[in-house]
Amino acid sequence: MIDVKEIYSKKELKQFVKFPFKLNKDSKSWVPPIIGEELKTFDKTVNPVFEDAEARFFLAYKDNKIVGRVAAIINWLEVKGQNEKKMRFGWFDVIDDINVTKALLEKVNDIGKEHQLEYIEGPVGFSNLDKVGILTEGFDQIGSMITWHNLPYYASHFEQLGYDVGKRYSENVMEFKNILPEFFSRVQTLIKKRYELRALNFSNNKDIMLYTDEMFEVFTKSHSVLSSFVEINDEQREYFKKKFIGFLNPEYVKFVVDKDDKLVGFGIVTPSYAKALQKMKGKLFPFGVRHLLQAKKHAKTVTFYLIGVLPEYQNKGVTAIIFHEFHKTFTEKGIELCIRGPELDDNEAIHKLWKNFKPVTNKRRCTFKKSII
Repeated sequence: MIDVKEIYSKKELKQFVKFPFKLNKDSKSWVPPIIGEELKTFDKTVNPVFEDAEARFFLAYKDNKIVGRVAAIINWLEVKGQNEKKMRFGWFDVIDDINVTKALLEKVNDIGKEHQLEYIEGPVGFSNLDKVGILTEGFDQIGSMITWHNLPYYASHFEQLGYDVGKRYSENVMEFKNILPEFFSRVQTLIKKRYELRALNFSNNKDIMLYTDEMFEVFTKSHSVLSSFVEINDEQREYFKKKFIGFLNPEYVKFVVDKDDKLVGFGIVTPSYAKALQKMKGKLFPFGVRHLLQAKKHAKTVTFYLIGVLPEYQNKGVTAIIFHEFHKTFTEKGIELCIRGPELDDNEAIHKLWKNFKPVTNKRRCTFKKSII
């Protein structure tokens, strides 16, 4: 018999966060989160997303053992502001027992029905800055700090339960030696002159903070046309600034500004923290911080995290300026591999950016959706 229990206490939430550690203990591809950071994400007194969203957390038990988890999420900015009657679910993990998946998703369905929502979709987080999707290809590839990794049977469970694919995403790798500067170096010089633009490079995170509000504005305006976009409020922006800026290597942040110092485009890359996080096993102390700092300084693999250009500057070569700056930095740092994703398969604009760099798709993932009954 499967018993699904809604959880509230800090002890239970810690069990919720730690369940995937047991489930994936033999996986060489799974990248564990930092336990303390996950708990902060779910803390209503810490994470401002709960001003415009709500989440309920469930654990599934079988023979008195935890066998699954799910977070049932409603983003009211999406439901009321965009009239998108979507019931979200995320942080989904289960053993290979379809009855566990069914029992957990029934709880999500019931909450959606209670609030007169129309369909369920997941796994997704609260916003576009959270992790997304069930992995469907590339199970042997190491995960990343910005993605969920799951075992192969997950997708089969959804399909058997009548869920359809919602959105499809791809992840790609590019060998740095294949990123040839002739595709953007000459163009970027002309673009700078034509539109009176210049690149900003950084040596410390404090200087980046001066531009982060503008960065979120550019991010919002450049991504609002995407099918998955949900607005991020001011309080969430402040939260993400505090949460993520410290993980950035300032040399891997590139901004482009106009003659009035207004931000028109940006690119953010992070060192790959995947192997460091595997060594940490979810703990910052006593040695976790050291592993992170080692990766931040010496990783030869980087992950393209965010890129955005104001709509009025799109298709005008601004990304050539960004790529030119990254190429110089990557050359100095001896970078060997660049990772992209996840990126929506229907985002044709982003795919065109990379077409000359010989990207190889190494992972695919998707969300699943179903009408609420």
